[in-house]
Amino acid sequence: MNLKNSISFRLWGRFALFTDPITKIGGEKFSYHLPTYEAIKGVLKSIYWKPTFIWYVDRVRVIKPIRTQTKSTKPIKWTGGNSTHDLAIYTFLHDVEYQVEAHFDWNPHRPELEKDRVDGKHFAIVNRCLEKGGRQDIFLGTRDCQGYVEPCHFGEGNGVYDNIDELGFGLMFHGFDYPDEIGKNEFHGRFWAATMKKGVLEFPKPEDCQSRRFIRAMNAKSFEPGENLRSVDEEAILL
Repeated sequence: MNLKNSISFRLWGRFALFTDPITKIGGEKFSYHLPTYEAIKGVLKSIYWKPTFIWYVDRVRVIKPIRTQTKSTKPIKWTGGNSTHDLAIYTFLHDVEYQVEAHFDWNPHRPELEKDRVDGKHFAIVNRCLEKGGRQDIFLGTRDCQGYVEPCHFGEGNGVYDNIDELGFGLMFHGFDYPDEIGKNEFHGRFWAATMKKGVLEFPKPEDCQSRRFIRAMNAKSFEPGENLRSVDEEAILL
């Protein structure tokens, strides 16, 4: 793995809610016991992201015990607003901590951004953003769950599941296939059979997920350098 595109960090928070987004419109929400690939990718994008590259989550290490906590919540209606008479039960993960290892690669479906592919500069910005706790707010699956990040060495310290050979979690949501990341005007959801070994969840690459669900047709967003996209040098100045 290229040393100029890989990072590892500690991720923690008081609550987390990692739900299957395809069933998210229901009133009741129950968190997966493990973070999804898409949720961690969202954290990475909050640390630093540009359409020039794609973040890939390699593995996640679970440090603290898996605990759940149920709370009554007033959900926002899809038709607008909410009501004091409407209550939903949300089951969150409570007091979570993870170690994450991830890397970025250039997006081959964005040839117009080829001049922005300066790995050393992007890597330096990523690390500076990580040291500052991210460029944007960090969320653990939903905006209701604030998260925090800081650099770490993957594997350091003790985790509660280090000595457990294997735990299976069945079929889980993995992530989304976006048009600009697959080169097709389609939007899919991916699934995989999640297994944690010695406290570590190793994610398959998106293209290696065997189970997919077509959601809808979608066009990739257009980015124009100098118009709605800053250069890597401009990004560095903002830090």
